Amino acid sequence: MQGIDFRETLSALLQPWHKAVADPALAQASVLNRLLEDYAATAYGRDHAAGSIGTLAEYRRQFPVATYAEFKPLLQRVMAGETDLLLAEEPIGWAITRGTTTGESKFVPMTPTDLRLRISAGRAMMNYVMDNERFDLFAGVNLNLNFPSRVGTVRLGDREIDYGYSSGIYTRHVSAFTPIRSVPAQDEIDQLGGGTTVSDWEARFDLAYEKCRNENVTLVGGVAPTAIKFGQYLKRRQGRYPKQLWQTQILTLGSVPGINTRLEPVLTALYGRVAIREIYGTTEGMFGQQRDEQRAWVPNYDLFLFEVQTRSGIKLLHELRPGELGSLIVSTPILPRYRIGDQILALAPPHFRCIGREQWWTPLRYAWDEFLTLRFGRL
Repeated sequence: MQGIDFRETLSALLQPWHKAVADPALAQASVLNRLLEDYAATAYGRDHAAGSIGTLAEYRRQFPVATYAEFKPLLQRVMAGETDLLLAEEPIGWAITRGTTTGESKFVPMTPTDLRLRISAGRAMMNYVMDNERFDLFAGVNLNLNFPSRVGTVRLGDREIDYGYSSGIYTRHVSAFTPIRSVPAQDEIDQLGGGTTVSDWEARFDLAYEKCRNENVTLVGGVAPTAIKFGQYLKRRQGRYPKQLWQTQILTLGSVPGINTRLEPVLTALYGRVAIREIYGTTEGMFGQQRDEQRAWVPNYDLFLFEVQTRSGIKLLHELRPGELGSLIVSTPILPRYRIGDQILALAPPHFRCIGREQWWTPLRYAWDEFLTLRFGRL
């Protein structure tokens, strides 16, 4: 496909995002209406009168804010077979968190609609290609360092349910529809199993190196700590950094705060002077991605409804003033008014940062990191 064809395709894919960012109030009203239609098809939604809600104020009155602990009994019933309790369609898989925050993994269903929304993570890469006219990126491959899409099964009642990590499930389902090939293939990663030991990860890194060493790796996407560990593995085992093997153009990474501030030095030391684009995604969804050189992500206002619990009450995300901080409440096709447990900091519109989990020390740690990197909140 020629550059002009890529330009037209990417422009069509990016236009809904840019339009929503230009008018977030209108976009969020449209998202709410669409979500309420989904919720009205579920037992939980009917119990909260989703079919008769016409405004955001009514939505807030009828649907309570809920944490994972409060949704967990309902999700267990969905896993046991009561699909329409929370879902408007059958799940295509169950995603598991890595359990790095509380030590307990969370199980979240992924539906066809939910999966289509997750493709939005590619907007960071698409915008980079469009802004810089680097259509040659698609002549290379994406170094696939994602977690396995199949880890194991869990028994609920008389049923065995497969589960895996959301990044792997995403890659397995959408790789056939993206203009850049992921190497290794997700099925090859899955065949190595779902172990989390050092030897398990070295086996995945061995696979990635063998499959990619003679490829043109133009993109690296996935979890930031994994990308760092892979670069360190290459130096230790092969005697070379990734930047000595490939002319990578861009890293699109997520999972932890501070990817292109605190982690930028180590990433560029490993991968060279690449563009770094941060993805704000969780097991529950892909909520935003970096749009340009500004070191913060921009919300997917056209896909999810975003509220924030602040000291002065609950506000829509786009209503936050620069410097205002709060706890994110996101409504997805599966989870209405879900308090995800992340602290969100508003910068100059339309930019935001997730600075970490809901802990009293999180703002202090963020301020310290900003001081050490001499950023002081600058984009």
